[in-house]
Amino acid sequence: MRILHFVTGGFSGATQVAIDLCLAARRTPGTQVLLVLRRKRNTSAARVQALRDQGLDVRVVSNWLHVLTVRELRRIIREWRPDAVFAHGFSDHIWGRQAAVAEGVPRIFHVEHNSRERYTPRRLQQALALAPATQASIGVSEGVRAALIERGFPPERCIAIPNGIALEKFPDSLIPAQWEEREPAILMAARFGRQKDHATLIRALALLQQQGLRPTLYLAGDGSAGLQRQAQRLVQSLGLQDQVVFLGKVADVPQRLARMQVFVLATHWEGMPLALVEAMAAGCACITSDAPGAREVLHHQHDGLIVPHADPDALAHALAQLLTRPDHAAQFGAQARCTALTRYGREQMGQRYQALLEVPLLPTTAAPKG
Repeated sequence: MRILHFVTGGFSGATQVAIDLCLAARRTPGTQVLLVLRRKRNTSAARVQALRDQGLDVRVVSNWLHVLTVRELRRIIREWRPDAVFAHGFSDHIWGRQAAVAEGVPRIFHVEHNSRERYTPRRLQQALALAPATQASIGVSEGVRAALIERGFPPERCIAIPNGIALEKFPDSLIPAQWEEREPAILMAARFGRQKDHATLIRALALLQQQGLRPTLYLAGDGSAGLQRQAQRLVQSLGLQDQVVFLGKVADVPQRLARMQVFVLATHWEGMPLALVEAMAAGCACITSDAPGAREVLHHQHDGLIVPHADPDALAHALAQLLTRPDHAAQFGAQARCTALTRYGREQMGQRYQALLEVPLLPTTAAPKG
């Protein structure tokens, strides 16, 4: 079996999932894999070489014009002759599938990584036109699968395969033996972007201060400099400078998570929030917004708390519960770790993708070109 994964070269979450799937597939006897990246402005030659140093066959195609992207990818497909193509993320899944259809690849898969993508009418028309030639449209969560169906993709070919994390980064030895060994602080690890809701978390922190609770809030992640400045201005206007620490991009995420009692993902929407899953694997007491792609990861009052979207009062109330009831928070953290270890490993994800290659081919029809 020869498997080709096509994805953005921007080293986004979608890129990492494609990399993980390539590495997992290499461990299957008789399987060869090829990773093709669409060049972006931040495509790093050093990171591409690092992948090659891991033994991956990596090619890079242009991003100047979509027609050139498709033409270059067709040339690679014609030369390499894959049995299956997985085209990841918007709008790369369009160009990847167009090239695969044109070259007669028998198994073509569309992988959608977010529950809210910027489809124009033209892009949605192009994507839906490829559906008859696509074996399955894979949402990386049930929320993403539901969004695909809402956009008009055939429900019978829409499935959900949750993304997984590297569980080996969260061994038992990393987890403190006692809850009290963790700092009674809050961590949110997320890039500053329009889908994240740092503002609601900061406002909830101000409400906690009014209740006499002054936990430290750590914000890890880079992203939009403009949005980060907005968050900093909000912190200053609310008088929270002594409580909020902007960490920027951090390399030791598992270790930091294991030192924290509480993790929050305040968000407007998600695909599959791996930062939340990593916090669960680290045994944090977790809170997330009731938002597409996030609400399904936690089970409310079982392994965490789900609060109404963009509601500082509700988030402050949930935080107060965890900070003032450490036994309660510790139970959530232990159950969250159990959930992450049993449901969200990269191995489970790879096995589910591999299973797709073992089912009989569904009947397909050629998609129109263009």
